[in-house]
Amino acid sequence: MTDGLIAHGRLAGLDEITGVGVDPARGGYSRHVWTPAEFELREWFTARGARLGLDVETDRNGNLWAWWGAPGPDAVVTGSHLDSVPGGGAFDGPLGVVSALDAVARLQATGFQPSRPVAVVVFAEEEGSRFGVACLGSRLLSGAITADAARALTDADGVTVAEAAAAAGLAPQHLGRDDEALGRIGLFIELHVEQGRGLIDLGSPTAVASSILAHGRWRLRVSGQGNHAGATGMRQRRDPVVAAARAVLAVEQAALATDDARATVGRLRIVPGGTNVIASEVDAWVDARAATDAGTRALVADIESRVQEAVAGSGCTAELVEESWSGVVEFDPELAARLAGTLGGVPLLPTGAGHDAGVLNGAVPTAMVFVRNPTGVSHSPEEFAEADDCVAGVEALETLLRSVL
Repeated sequence: MTDGLIAHGRLAGLDEITGVGVDPARGGYSRHVWTPAEFELREWFTARGARLGLDVETDRNGNLWAWWGAPGPDAVVTGSHLDSVPGGGAFDGPLGVVSALDAVARLQATGFQPSRPVAVVVFAEEEGSRFGVACLGSRLLSGAITADAARALTDADGVTVAEAAAAAGLAPQHLGRDDEALGRIGLFIELHVEQGRGLIDLGSPTAVASSILAHGRWRLRVSGQGNHAGATGMRQRRDPVVAAARAVLAVEQAALATDDARATVGRLRIVPGGTNVIASEVDAWVDARAATDAGTRALVADIESRVQEAVAGSGCTAELVEESWSGVVEFDPELAARLAGTLGGVPLLPTGAGHDAGVLNGAVPTAMVFVRNPTGVSHSPEEFAEADDCVAGVEALETLLRSVL
């Protein structure tokens, strides 16, 4: 039964938001929390939920909940996020939200009556693209970040989470762990486009997640001496851009020297940023991941050692500061195996990407369903999933909901 699911070669729900948050400079989408594009997506979600007779509410941390029936304990919750990385793809996050709404609609169309409360959730700031901490909405909900630490986070313009939350109509003083909302969740199932090539090699349109790599973000600050580009000789310079370039190569070398490790510098800030100015400071953000907590910590220690060696002799200093951390997530193997069996024996698949389901895993029963990505490319405008595979994902989610409701 696919009537109404597909429009213009994609899930109809994705088609409805295809024009929201288009980034003409980067390509793809830039949909950051509490910005006009993200507010428009919130309005879309509320309207789409209303068409299904769902009651939509915003919790104290800015997460959206669309309830089928009255909210209550032992609820089955599904959903994902609507925000994006800068210049991101159309599927990372929205596929899970659209698929959740479609699965509920299909259950309703058959007259199915759930025996437990059901909700579709949209978590805020999953990518961390505005305030620098990924999965901020689910971290606040579960207490994985303190309210004070979250309120003090700032965006590139110096706006704090507290200020942005207030402008969005939230009460900043009420941000933080929400035991009432958390206590309602009996099971959370997140559907997500796969960010990698596992399902291509396995020849399956869907899989159930088994684990998530340990990962975190660190700010590397290289400080030197700002000066005049024409009046300062090459041997008299303390140029942090040159030192930072060597540091970035050191980050790569550390990851290449560690089995199954990944380290990325995807963002730089040069101060003051003038063409004819030797910079005074460079900030570079490092994303580091490995198979174990200890392995990731060892990788970061090696990065720091190599960075210090790389900048030595440049007249610059380097400092590496942790901004966020997520340890290895092992999803409940019995639950994962049971759900995979319900779907006819689909594969169990580890992932190197972080998710809200991983944050919540320590607090509530949690599982994930992946939908095949034919290129493996993600966090890019080229991110893609075939319409048939997206439909398979909706059908898988509907099947799982039936089995637990």
